[in-house]
Amino acid sequence: MSEAARVFIEDMREGMRAALEKTFTEDDVLAFAALTGDNNPAHVDADFAASSVFGRQVVHGMFTASLISAVLGTKLPGGGAIYVSQTIQFRKPVFIGDTVRAEVEISAIDARRKRVTLATRCLVAGRPVLRGEAVVIAPSREG
Repeated sequence: MSEAARVFIEDMREGMRAALEKTFTEDDVLAFAALTGDNNPAHVDADFAASSVFGRQVVHGMFTASLISAVLGTKLPGGGAIYVSQTIQFRKPVFIGDTVRAEVEISAIDARRKRVTLATRCLVAGRPVLRGEAVVIAPSREG
């Protein structure tokens, strides 16, 4: 297993960024549905989804949002980060086959409380599909 990056709060600056990308497959969506119990046919039934407002299967919104957690836990701040809160606005659907780029950017640092606020967003082909804000407790050299 590879080790996650770790950026200590003492080394953080506003404007620091990190990102990752994932292409969602139908197998991914079916596995997420099985893990969460969210078997909404808009996600797991191609025939049903074809008659929906979207015209095809959509990726679970929370599956897309989970990419933000992946960036926070593996890149910035990385290993040892503790999620405190997350706001999310879903802007557009994500479809099977889409490649999503999840991005975070530090917008505020509270060094005393070891809390970091980050702007979060997910993009498909450069267009926002999700945006929000996360607060994490960042790892510190001081423990």
